[in-house]
Amino acid sequence: MSGRLGLSDAAPGAAWKSIETLPRNAGDDGTRVDHLVVLGLVPDGARVLDIGCGDGSLLALLRDRRSVDGRGIELSRAGVNACLARGLPVIQGDADTDLANYPDNAFDVVVLSQTIQATRNPRIVLDHLLRIGRQVIISFPNFGHWRVRAELAFRGRMPVTEIMPEAWYETPNIHHCTIRDFVGLCRTVGAEIEKATALDGRGRPMRYSMPWWFWNLVGAQGVFLLRRGGSDEA
Repeated sequence: MSGRLGLSDAAPGAAWKSIETLPRNAGDDGTRVDHLVVLGLVPDGARVLDIGCGDGSLLALLRDRRSVDGRGIELSRAGVNACLARGLPVIQGDADTDLANYPDNAFDVVVLSQTIQATRNPRIVLDHLLRIGRQVIISFPNFGHWRVRAELAFRGRMPVTEIMPEAWYETPNIHHCTIRDFVGLCRTVGAEIEKATALDGRGRPMRYSMPWWFWNLVGAQGVFLLRRGGSDEA
């Protein structure tokens, strides 16, 4: 389904419901559930670039379960070292400055997991992702979640939650956004939303077909599968 979804209160539709739900015991082995959602979106053997790959846990999951040809970029030296210890081909780099060096369609899938809100120029970064990858997977904490709103409204404080655990003076997040904001950014850059879901506070995909405002209110995270608008590639 095309991702040119409006920001009205209409239901998100088939694209929003099309990410497969996970079994209730998903994550019981310690694997992050949002990583399992990403795993379900990546085809076997794909060429994958994981940007902001942290300690390499997602990239290792994709290698072990999808046999991907994976590469990673990580800003922190500690993260790079952790990835190298896992045998992952990861380099130190900055999403805000280094993506311009990658050629068009260099990867089948580009992943930006829990990172876009920490970039200095999210729109430019998203433009590069859509250029570099045939498909793009982005996940991020939803600043429109009801717990975040309640913390601001009733306590007058920047929220600290499981998804956003750092205090305002320690957080790497500099561009908080909501699910609804991100849909608007996709429209602005001409990205098509192929699939999407909201995750609840425990990181599990939500199972209900509801209007956008509902997902924006109760979803703790958003996960989106995108492609360039007008692309004829499968």
